[in-house]
Amino acid sequence: MATNVDQSPIATNIFFTKYLQSLTQTPHRLRKRMLATWTPDQELNRVRLRSGADMKRKLMWYDLVALGVGGMLGVGVFVTTGPVALQISGPSVFISYIIAGISALLSSLCYTEFSVQIPVAGGAFSYLRVTFGEFVGYFAGANILMEYVLSNAAVARSFTDYLCHAVGENDPNSWRVEVDGLFKGYNMLDFPAVALVLLLTLCLCHGTKESSILNLIMTIFHVVFFGFIIIAGFCNGSVQNLVKPGGLAPFGVKGIVNGAATVYFSYIGYDSVSTLAEEIQNPSKSLPLGIVGSVLIVSLLYSLMALSLCLMVPYNKILKDASFSMAFRNISWAWASNVVGAGASLGIVASLLVAMLGQARYLCVIGRARLVPTWLAKVHPSTGTPLNATLFLGLCTASIALFTELNIVLEMISISTLLVFYLVANALIYRRYVMISDNPPSRTLLFLFLLSFCAICFSISLKIQQQIWGLPLFGGLMLIVTAFFHYSMSRVSHPTGWSVPFMPWPAAISIFLNVFLMTTLKLLSYQRFAMWTCLITLFYVLYGVHSTYEAEEMKGGVEEVPNPSVQQSKLDIQML
Repeated sequence: MATNVDQSPIATNIFFTKYLQSLTQTPHRLRKRMLATWTPDQELNRVRLRSGADMKRKLMWYDLVALGVGGMLGVGVFVTTGPVALQISGPSVFISYIIAGISALLSSLCYTEFSVQIPVAGGAFSYLRVTFGEFVGYFAGANILMEYVLSNAAVARSFTDYLCHAVGENDPNSWRVEVDGLFKGYNMLDFPAVALVLLLTLCLCHGTKESSILNLIMTIFHVVFFGFIIIAGFCNGSVQNLVKPGGLAPFGVKGIVNGAATVYFSYIGYDSVSTLAEEIQNPSKSLPLGIVGSVLIVSLLYSLMALSLCLMVPYNKILKDASFSMAFRNISWAWASNVVGAGASLGIVASLLVAMLGQARYLCVIGRARLVPTWLAKVHPSTGTPLNATLFLGLCTASIALFTELNIVLEMISISTLLVFYLVANALIYRRYVMISDNPPSRTLLFLFLLSFCAICFSISLKIQQQIWGLPLFGGLMLIVTAFFHYSMSRVSHPTGWSVPFMPWPAAISIFLNVFLMTTLKLLSYQRFAMWTCLITLFYVLYGVHSTYEAEEMKGGVEEVPNPSVQQSKLDIQML
């Protein structure tokens, strides 16, 4: 016993000595690992084995549509519509949803092609890692995780708002505990939100198929409930509320566009479907239906819901919290206000369930890459779920939901979402025209640079009222550059299976819109984002690059797992 105690400080000293030696090699390791890429075959067959057991393939295409719809519905309409209509867009908030929906649809097409070609649970992290290298993949993955955790915490707090209205309590803070001494915005402790997050975490640990069935039931009820709100709003609302006071767009075109950037938060959820690729019975057919279908359905419902709200209540009388419940009180349907509170609470539970499902799979695959501790990558052999990642992120989400108010995190979520979707669209063009078609990269990289440049200049022209001439100039330049690139790239190979049609137009427009929407966000969003970027970069330099270097460079690549029963070839995955 004494020998073990004596050896403990020695082992600790050896560990720190080795770590300090590793730090002295940081520049060399960064050069070796930052741009290191994996092939799709390695992602499918070798890296996946690091989780031990396989995830269980039980999901069908209708499960994906329900998960996509359930993941998005509830978040956008019930959390962002009220604040955006009141403060940013006015009655034209439904147009903001249409613009954001078009951008989300184009981004979803890019996700779909990648998910069919690389059907692994890593989503954007895996797509960018095989295209632009380890650091870009890590950077995107870390931002996705931040986006998920913050948005889930925000949504959990809004659950408390609507649950209060469901039981007839008009003050949502009555269910929260105020703590003196904490900063404003962090001083209202929300224990119902924490309880909801922890309950869903335990549900997700049990199994994906069971969680999918629960989501399917909630989503069916939720869509019916949405139909009730839309019909009631159109039947009992007034067109006068759309034009008085201030007209349809009281904040102008800029308000519509700024609103689109904020409500983009509402479309978080469809990318969760791509993280379920390892749990789908027929990825090549089910993923396009699940991802694109859910975005189209949700875009239509969002726009109609936003329009019905503004028909019922003049925009300047809409409340930021639980806006739909109060809208029904405005038309003297007090009973409907309680029904809306209950239905909104149900929708928020469904969207939270799907988002928490996706965030754990992202972290699991990042763990497989050795960029975070490997115990987060383990898949439980009996449930087929990433148990450790689910529990860890559930606790993180619950901690933030306990303290942080919604308005603090909304715009930071939007900037991370837009950035990741922007990177995926760039990666799709680069992969299609360089990696698959074997063209020299310089022309494609120049095209991607010019696209982003045109979008930035277009946005600056819109912000500077005296430079309106820049709008047609840079918008037209974007079209000319894309057309020239399209017709000048004569050697283009198409991937097997489903692929985005009319390339490079959908991806190019997605890049333009994502950059444009990012430039409309407030400076505070960029300041918080810069702090997060510094933090994750520091973690990569101090931990991630050394962990991956030792796993891939010093040990000769991906280690084999001595369990042939869990191995499955790329061909098997795509033919299931």
